[in-house]
Amino acid sequence: LFTSSCQTIVNTVNCVGVMGAGIALECRLRFPEMHENYISLCNEEKIDIGLLWIYKSPKRWILNFPTKKNWKYPSKKEYLHTGLKKFCDTYKEKGIESIAFPLLGADKGGIPQEDSLSIMRSYLDNIDIEVEIYRYDPKAKDDLFDKTKNFILSQDLLQISKETKLRKDYVEKVITGMKRPDIYQLNQLARIEGIGIKTLEKVFSFANSEKNYFKQQTLFDI
Repeated sequence: LFTSSCQTIVNTVNCVGVMGAGIALECRLRFPEMHENYISLCNEEKIDIGLLWIYKSPKRWILNFPTKKNWKYPSKKEYLHTGLKKFCDTYKEKGIESIAFPLLGADKGGIPQEDSLSIMRSYLDNIDIEVEIYRYDPKAKDDLFDKTKNFILSQDLLQISKETKLRKDYVEKVITGMKRPDIYQLNQLARIEGIGIKTLEKVFSFANSEKNYFKQQTLFDI
């Protein structure tokens, strides 16, 4: 999904301000300002089923699409119908020219994949822009995970601890997790016991900061 060439990608969200897993966590790490704005909108009760919010970063537009009221509870098919109808009625006026969707409500939401796909196609097959739909593959390559991993593993543990203000043992857990052969994506690190989302945010921010951009170019691109 994140390597799609589409102008806009869809982030599935709840309405209570939590981006704690899956695609939402990936977006939280990549777009921290969007995450902060999302929390504010939820607190103001401006995120709800059928209310779609576009965040425009310099490189990518993110369409935040509510598929749950609360992250604790499953998605409902009627939520998909409501959001997709809103999307089809408004995508032109919002300037969306191409878009990449995950299967809505089908991972953390509990809706069967084929049911989600059928509902989505009943709306999206009839619009006149490029639409991509992605099934989640836990083994799919994550280019930003690989970039972050390579950079972190090239750095001194004590330096990472100092820069991120994380305890050394927390950094060690992240490094150990990154080395595991069954970890392919950033969001999967949060499933490892002892690695919290705040820790991931600090490590990811350190690895992908503007300050470290030239180091990454030197190490991996030149």
